[in-house]
Amino acid sequence: MIKLLKFLAASLLVLSLAACNSGTPEAPQGEAPKSEAPATTEQSSGQETQAATQQAEEDIVYLDLKDGRVTIRLRPDLAPKHVARIKTLAGQGFYDGIVFHRVIDGFMAQTGDPTGTGRGGSDLPDLPGEFTGEPFKRGVLGMARAADPNSANSQFFIMFADGDFLNGEYTVFGEVIDGMEHVDKIKRGTGQNGMVSDPDKIIKMTLAK
Repeated sequence: MIKLLKFLAASLLVLSLAACNSGTPEAPQGEAPKSEAPATTEQSSGQETQAATQQAEEDIVYLDLKDGRVTIRLRPDLAPKHVARIKTLAGQGFYDGIVFHRVIDGFMAQTGDPTGTGRGGSDLPDLPGEFTGEPFKRGVLGMARAADPNSANSQFFIMFADGDFLNGEYTVFGEVIDGMEHVDKIKRGTGQNGMVSDPDKIIKMTLAK
């Protein structure tokens, strides 16, 4: 019976999302860098450590909920286009105040729709799927989409529990590394589709750096 409910819940992840087209500006061309003396091994090691730390900070997102802060590590190694989208929208304050419109106990909490209906999205174009073998485990963040595999836009979900039946079907773009207990307190929905009455919301979603 539980497997049947999870199967039905998974089938309901598909959403009708709007999309629009936009151009991509070309990167400006600058002067060629001047040659410098080669760095010593010690300098190179220090620079590499600093660069790795900076990169790690750039891939951290804070999700402030009513019960506390959730720290999310983005995974550009798995889904660079989706991570770039999340960073863009979070940087714009797009997610601030958006509700968790669909929450199914033992499955996932879904958000990212400014209309709160499950049918909305951002004004940015839809994204092509970036499906990998990364498993949908508790705390993993996946991108919601419609039946078209290339229709993800702004909506995403956080897993309450493992959901192997989603593997390879939805894009994994991040994972909760701290504060999962706050995610567990998000108000649940009712009925088969998990729609929530008077839902909890994202207070603020910000980039660590």
